[in-house]
Amino acid sequence: MKKEIKIIGSGFSSLAAACYLANQGHDVTVFEKNTTIGGRARQLKKDGFTFDIGPTWYWMPDVFERFFADFGKKPSDYYELIKLSPAYQVYFGINEFVTIADNLPEIITTFETIEKGSGKKLAAFMKEAQSNYDIAIKDLVYRPGVSPLELVTLETAKKVTQFFGNISKDIRKRFTNTQLIQILEFPVLFLGAKPSDTPSFYSFMNFADFGLGTWHPKNGMYSVILAMEKLAIELGVTIKVNSNIEKILVENGTANAIVVNGEIVKGDVILSGADYHHSESLLDEKYRAYSELYWENRTFAPSSLLFYVGFDKKIANVEHHSLFFDVNFEVHAQAIYDLPKWPEEPLFYASFPSKTDSNAAPDGKEAGIFLIPIAPGLKDTPELRNLYFEKIITRFEKLTQQSVKNSIIFKESFCVNDFIKEYNSYKGNAYGLANTLLQTAFLRPKLKSKKVNNLYFTGQLTVPGPGVPPALISGKLVAELIQKNL
Repeated sequence: MKKEIKIIGSGFSSLAAACYLANQGHDVTVFEKNTTIGGRARQLKKDGFTFDIGPTWYWMPDVFERFFADFGKKPSDYYELIKLSPAYQVYFGINEFVTIADNLPEIITTFETIEKGSGKKLAAFMKEAQSNYDIAIKDLVYRPGVSPLELVTLETAKKVTQFFGNISKDIRKRFTNTQLIQILEFPVLFLGAKPSDTPSFYSFMNFADFGLGTWHPKNGMYSVILAMEKLAIELGVTIKVNSNIEKILVENGTANAIVVNGEIVKGDVILSGADYHHSESLLDEKYRAYSELYWENRTFAPSSLLFYVGFDKKIANVEHHSLFFDVNFEVHAQAIYDLPKWPEEPLFYASFPSKTDSNAAPDGKEAGIFLIPIAPGLKDTPELRNLYFEKIITRFEKLTQQSVKNSIIFKESFCVNDFIKEYNSYKGNAYGLANTLLQTAFLRPKLKSKKVNNLYFTGQLTVPGPGVPPALISGKLVAELIQKNL
């Protein structure tokens, strides 16, 4: 039966859900409070430069292919995909770096040159990681987190010990070189927790990295948002921007309307892809399934301090993606997860999309994105932002042996206060809830409200977790759950 479905937010999960629900024959309207769609994946355009404000890594291309295939389409129907070669570079000191190739055989050779015997160990580790990927990404993550029994399969039974071990220990059993350890621990940071708190089973992220490679959609990640918007409109979805949701209305235990810019908009089903904590704050307290204490006790993925920088020259000695691990990884991780505070010496990441994509910057110039992961909820001031930019850009110059400060045309920043203001993000988190053992699958906040009928949630604070591919999957899962319960 055709239903009126109102969706809050226009990020990856909301747009994915909108496509599936419209394809099922429903009347779907998406409401976005900002002036442009995309949620955390919006764009910044300035002086001829184009930056992805949010996600910059395109991993797990098979998940994107599976999404579009559900509608008889392919990613290439909407955007051009470029495989990055090399995938990325990791700096450990002045002109001391490891370049990660775009294929596993070359990466194995690189490992072997750094630590004798590690090539063979990496091959074995990757075989196990691929097996986990096949189980997780092709099967488990497409389950709605309704019951613990979803995790019980013949394949997971064989790997039960991997849910109780952790990535950090597993890697250290095999490798002794600190650089190789940090490279292998890096992918799970996308899951939002320390490697020592991330179950061994999540080694599938290493296969996503080394096995499937790193890609770049031409014109940036926002191309994917525009593709999903086009698909949604083709399917009959209505999308409205500048539409702030002020309240979710409940009558007789059933969600039946939202208040948009002061106007009541009726709906048979209400789905929120906004931050879960914020979404529940739109309800009267008696209808909220999770208390403030619940949220306070969750392990959140980091927030970020981001800089979008226009340079008046090409930047040397860096790749499209470059990681700077020249300071103590453990100390920075403690500042995020254990004793939340601004890190003394932060690790950071830099992306130069104009290395691959000429549309990202004017001729002869470079677009640079710099990211420092930080704990959510930290004090955020212009002075702190400037202090940390100076810290990382000074190290950047030293590590890459070049002067860049005097080539900066402009610098824009985005941090905790902006995540709260722009996305109603709990404590200004950037990536949602971390995927720790106790926050996996059925232990995450539910897709379907436990207290209100016809109210659903999607996105990185629910199933399956943080990241762009999981967001696409979350949209699919909630659409199926809605259809099942109508």
